[in-house]
Amino acid sequence: MKRKILKNIEWGILICTIILVIIGLVALTSATRNSDYDELKRQVVWVAVSIPVMIIIIFIDYDLIAKISPFLYGIIIILLIAVLFTEPINGATSWFNIGSASFQPAEFAKVIYILMLAFVITKIQKRGKDEISRLPKLLIAIAVFIVPTLLIIKQPDYGTSLAFVMSFVFVLFTAGIKKRYIIVSILLVVILVPILYLFVLPEHAKTRIDVFLNPDLDPRGAGYNIIQSKLAIGSGGLLGMGLFKGNQTQLGFLYPKTTDFIFALIAEEMGFIVASIVIILYVVLITKAIYVAKTAKDDLGSYIAMGIARNFLFPYA
Repeated sequence: MKRKILKNIEWGILICTIILVIIGLVALTSATRNSDYDELKRQVVWVAVSIPVMIIIIFIDYDLIAKISPFLYGIIIILLIAVLFTEPINGATSWFNIGSASFQPAEFAKVIYILMLAFVITKIQKRGKDEISRLPKLLIAIAVFIVPTLLIIKQPDYGTSLAFVMSFVFVLFTAGIKKRYIIVSILLVVILVPILYLFVLPEHAKTRIDVFLNPDLDPRGAGYNIIQSKLAIGSGGLLGMGLFKGNQTQLGFLYPKTTDFIFALIAEEMGFIVASIVIILYVVLITKAIYVAKTAKDDLGSYIAMGIARNFLFPYA
């Protein structure tokens, strides 16, 4: 039994993950040296907790996990509602703070929602693969998607809500939804995106999009961090400036260097080679995840794997 499980592990995904974790912890060591390594310590704790959790989950059949996904989904919906009543951090009610620790329900929702969606779609398709293309059945899947997505938009967290949209699209495409729905969805996106941008998105969200596309629109304001990150990446050269020696990183020009711009830190202090390795590792993760989805023993495993592949393809969404 154990040999069979170990044989079926996709070792490429595990090895890539371990290497990325190591690089990330090294980068965090440099990023937090002036703050008593607080965020590094928290990340080490999360890594330490995740290892036994990973080992336990490896030995549990994903069919069993999928069967309890409605229960987990219910819990995460309650948490997503409860977090709306917490104290805002940077304008968003996304975090629960418990003493010195904190966690974001939306991050757990990314996985639980995929499990629930895959479970529901496989139940729908018991009478045939085309059942998901019947509008009444499709609306059930849409309900699973729309509830957590709207709650996350309410926080507001548009990046994470986009992650839910993408995973929904990925899983439905894998489930074999009819092309007419795909065509209609593309047309809706083309029509609705400009409308949402012009009439729905708040000004700060529009500013982020505009400045992301052209940081020089506000070089000393909203575009400042992006410009500094580009300077950090460019100054790293082939081998980097050395750990703890990055100008943008250590002199406080790069912010937030522990989260959004951690890649810029890696490029500045570890250089083009290590930065390229990070990108290559993500490409391997994505291709391996898609391979797992294609070769899964059943539809449930395929849908789960494809939903998780979205997390690798759009890690910051």
